[in-house]
Amino acid sequence: MSSELAPRAGLAEGPVGLGGQLAVVGSTPSRKLPPAGAGPLHEARAVWVVLKRECIRFASDPLRVIVGLLQPVMFLFVLGSGLGTLVKFGSHLSLRTFLYPGAAAMSVLFTALFSAGSIVWDREFGFLREMLVAPVSRTSLVVGKCIGGALVSSVQGVLMICISGLAGVPYNPALMFTVLAELLLLALTITAFGLVVAARIRQFQSFMAVTNMLVMPLFFLSGAMYPLSGLPTWLKVLTRVDPLTYAVDPIRRAVFEHLSSLPPALTKRLVPGVTWDGWHVPLGLELTVVAVMAFGFVVVAAIEFRQTD
Repeated sequence: MSSELAPRAGLAEGPVGLGGQLAVVGSTPSRKLPPAGAGPLHEARAVWVVLKRECIRFASDPLRVIVGLLQPVMFLFVLGSGLGTLVKFGSHLSLRTFLYPGAAAMSVLFTALFSAGSIVWDREFGFLREMLVAPVSRTSLVVGKCIGGALVSSVQGVLMICISGLAGVPYNPALMFTVLAELLLLALTITAFGLVVAARIRQFQSFMAVTNMLVMPLFFLSGAMYPLSGLPTWLKVLTRVDPLTYAVDPIRRAVFEHLSSLPPALTKRLVPGVTWDGWHVPLGLELTVVAVMAFGFVVVAAIEFRQTD
C-alpha cells in the first residue's frame, strides 16, 4: 500500500536537496520546512557560500577591476591635474592630494553597487529563485551578499592605496590600514543600500538608472570635490544630511594627518570636519553614523528579501 501511495503523492523516497529536506515533485510547498541540522553553523555556511561566490565571480572578470578603477583614476589625475591649473593651494599641496579621499571613496562606491546589482541579474536568469528556496535563512543570504560585495569592492580600494604616492599621499602603514578599514565600512554600507534598491527591481537597466539618480548627487554633496567650510547655507545643510559625507571626511582626516609639511591654517581650512550647528562632530561619531547606516540597510534588505520571490 505505501509503495503505491508514494508515486501518487509525488514524494521522493529519500532526502532530496540541502539538509536532507524532502522535496515535493510538481508542486510548490506552502511553507519551507526547517532543514535537518539547521543552526548557527548551517547559516554560517550559507553566508560563506554566498561570499565565496561573489569572490569567484569577481576574480573571473578582470575587466571589471580595470573598468572599476578607470573612473576614479580619471577623476583623480585628469580632473585633478586640469583643475589644478586653476585651484592653487600653494607649494605645500596639490589638488590631486586633496581629491584623493573622494577618488578612493568613488573606487569602492560603484563596485559595491555593481555587486549588489548582480542580484537583479540572478533574478532575470532564475538563479535567485533557487537561492531563495534553499533551506537557509534569507537573512544569511543577504549577509553573505553584503560581506562578499564589501570584500570585492575593497580590492578597488587596495589598488587606490597602491597608487596613492602618485597623488602625493605618503605610503604610511598606519595611514594605509586606516583608509582601507574606512573604505571597507563604506563598501559594506553601499552594498547593503544597493540590495535594498535591488530587492524590488526586475531589470538591471532600471537598477542602474535608479542608483545613478541617487548615488551621484550623494557623491557630489559629500565634500569629495571641495572643502566643507565656507559653503552657502543651502549647500551646507545638504552636505550635513548627506550620509556619504560621514564616510569621505574620515578618509580625508586620515590623509591630512599624515601630511606633516602642511601649515596648520591650510589644514584647518581644507579639512574643517563636519559640524552640527557649530558643534564639531568627533571622528568616532562619524564612523558610528556610517556603521549604523550599514546595519540599518542590512536589516531592511533582509526584510525585503523575506517578502520577495
